[in-house]
Amino acid sequence: MNQALEIQSFNDPNEGAIPLHGAEGFAGMRRAGQVAAGVLDMLTPYVVPGAITADLDALAREHVAAAGHDVATIFYRGYSHSLCISVNHVVCHGIPSPKALKDGDIVNIDVTVVVDGWHGDTSRMFLVGDVALKARRLVEVTFEAMWRGIEVAKPGNTLGDVGHAIQRYAEGHRMSVVRDFCGHGLGRVFHDAPNVVHLGKPGKGVLLRPGMFFTIEPMINLGRPDVKLLDDGWTAVTRDRSLSAQFEHSVGITEDGAEVFTLSPAGHRAPPYKVV
Repeated sequence: MNQALEIQSFNDPNEGAIPLHGAEGFAGMRRAGQVAAGVLDMLTPYVVPGAITADLDALAREHVAAAGHDVATIFYRGYSHSLCISVNHVVCHGIPSPKALKDGDIVNIDVTVVVDGWHGDTSRMFLVGDVALKARRLVEVTFEAMWRGIEVAKPGNTLGDVGHAIQRYAEGHRMSVVRDFCGHGLGRVFHDAPNVVHLGKPGKGVLLRPGMFFTIEPMINLGRPDVKLLDDGWTAVTRDRSLSAQFEHSVGITEDGAEVFTLSPAGHRAPPYKVV
């Protein structure tokens, strides 16, 4: 099908033109999503105490290149790595480095690949060694909050419904939702409309329609929601040094719900992940 006919749009007064994709787009996003999720599956046995985050980044780059695909983040707005690796109080966009992971760390690994022009974007939390109960609980709540948002992502609902479901669950467990970063539309474009804020009011915001593609990627803090950006221009950390966690899936709105493009091919769901 001709791409111009396959991709239509819905005009929202606040977001502008939001692409609406057809069957070709869903097929492309399935391929891209599975490649992205496969990168995280591949990395799973290597995310252990003593692992060097720059080495994990190199593994991901080699894995994607060997499959004949591209990593979206390399040279994106000056970024030069395959992954974002965010440890403990780093909220998002942590830069891989010679620093080693330590026993008890919690770490988010975020990857975006480009497969036949389509973007697969996903992130997953990992528990490194023996992790304290409070940190484990943060990871569990963040995972469930993401899925609460995905469950209400369906035609006729709004992005306010999605954000409200996430916010209500996280705050119900006395944790806070980061305000400074949000999910985003994607497809043949890395970052597109709409913005997906992870808090909100039921019935407010963009009306969800079949064919919309976007990420749901809540960042949840144990402490206050406030963040600050480090001097490198990328790394965002909690202002109060409290722990932060994030999960991310790419989804497409169908006629009756949401298709998740980035489910783990290995069947990994929530940490700790069983490696066989």
